[in-house]
Amino acid sequence: MPNNRRSSIITQGAARSPNRAMLRAVGFGDGDFDKPIVGVANGHSTMNPCNAGIQPLVDRAMLALKDAGAMPQVFGFPTVTDGIGMGTEGMKYSLVSREVIADAIEVAVNGQCMDGVLCVGGCDKNMPGSMMAMARMNVPGIFVYAGTIKPGFWKGEKLTIVSPFEAVGAFSAGKMAKEDFEGIERHACPTVGACGGQYTANTMSSSFEALGMSLLGSSQMASPDAEKADSSAASAQVLVNAVKTDLKPRDIITRNAIENAVSLVMATGGSTNAVLHYLAIAAAAEVEWSIDDFERVRKRVPVLCELKPSGRFVATDFHAAGGVPQVLRMLLDHGLLHGECMTVTGKTLGEELANVPESPRGDQEVIRPWSKPMYAQGHLAILKGNLAPEGCVAKITGLKNPSITGPARVFDSEPACLQAIMANKIRSGDVIVIRYEGPKGGPGMQEMLAPTSALIGQGLGESVGLITDGRFSGGTWGMVVGHVAPEAYVGGTIALIEEGDSITIDAHKLLVQLNVDEAELARRRVRWKPPAPRYTRGVLAKYMKLVSTASLGAITDGAR
Repeated sequence: MPNNRRSSIITQGAARSPNRAMLRAVGFGDGDFDKPIVGVANGHSTMNPCNAGIQPLVDRAMLALKDAGAMPQVFGFPTVTDGIGMGTEGMKYSLVSREVIADAIEVAVNGQCMDGVLCVGGCDKNMPGSMMAMARMNVPGIFVYAGTIKPGFWKGEKLTIVSPFEAVGAFSAGKMAKEDFEGIERHACPTVGACGGQYTANTMSSSFEALGMSLLGSSQMASPDAEKADSSAASAQVLVNAVKTDLKPRDIITRNAIENAVSLVMATGGSTNAVLHYLAIAAAAEVEWSIDDFERVRKRVPVLCELKPSGRFVATDFHAAGGVPQVLRMLLDHGLLHGECMTVTGKTLGEELANVPESPRGDQEVIRPWSKPMYAQGHLAILKGNLAPEGCVAKITGLKNPSITGPARVFDSEPACLQAIMANKIRSGDVIVIRYEGPKGGPGMQEMLAPTSALIGQGLGESVGLITDGRFSGGTWGMVVGHVAPEAYVGGTIALIEEGDSITIDAHKLLVQLNVDEAELARRRVRWKPPAPRYTRGVLAKYMKLVSTASLGAITDGAR
């Protein structure tokens, strides 16, 4: 077998007999020492619905790996529950967990010289953390998604996890009855599985199909359904073949493959977090990819799918309508996909798509015909200006008012902003600034789903702007701009904004601008002093010291 890593763990000589003896204790027999050792990175957790359905998928994968002639060895990695942690100190650990997951998988696989790894994850950071590890180690690997949740229902309306967040704002504004407020909360999450719109988890899992590191058609299956476990077993069989042929992640994760993945994100209306995560994946794979590449792709790829948070449909609807393979086939046929890219199956992406219909079925409305896209260009735009010279990220499609100039309402933390929103202190035309929530300042760049959803619930989503050096949930929509870089903690211009300053957000001009003259900004910069770090011990303190700017992906093992 090519590149046999087990030679450093198991040999036929007497020098390695203790290693063999220990492996016998975990089930190895005389005929097993020549089989490839394949790690199964298990993200199962009973703390959140996203990961609570993973164990059956791991069990199926383990059986399939054994049947295919491998010796599977399972190990765990930690996961943070974004939806539960939202708006709390716990949310600061979310993006940090991406790095911890990557490190944990690397330690387990390289520490035991495994021949391959099958990663099974569900919540948002499981996907990029696993992919970063596989790209970094360059050991044959495949990603298996835990699957999406099925939608909840209340009075005939489809619900996702974003529904109760928006209900908080509506209820506080007196626009929702208590019966509906409580009904939405009780029915929003009826099964296990990741959040059901095209939010971050479903965005990243679907993009892995386009990247070539997950099986086509597997990413939008519902977690409880039998086909999800079947796809886990099929993934295991594909991985063993990749080990035998020495097909590695860096053979698959190329610049063109990342472009395919980002094109899929644009076509499906995916999460702003994909920008941060693909910068990090590219860095792990040592592929040249910058924040400006997202804007290049956006301009040529239409939005073809009407999915939540701004559309009507959820992931299970998308899957039933033809899912990722259908969208990829449409992109391929219109010259917007690199069909020559290799996939983990050993076939090219074009070969994998050969039997997919050229056009979406006429009996569904989730995937639009090419001639009638939701939007002619992608939705994730990179804005620049004196407020974000390194760039920032915004969803710009579907806005009634694509530009806003208004007075700054400045908050030095997310909780302070949410308190003002809930007290009805924000008015139409305001531009909210939430700062010191960036990679270093937060630390951890927590998501702002609570304040953005509260604004939507209060009916202010189209008339209030919001900029932050933090992030947004994949469920966020509206006139919101995140990932502002440089961040406030390192003295970025966002740190110099004062209450009442005029700020412009212009989606057409791709501009985010503080309308204060340079002489005044220079005076403010002289007066500015960095705040004391919020954490001085533990993982968050270590993260602060290592993490890069958001425009480079907020990574901890590369440029600072």
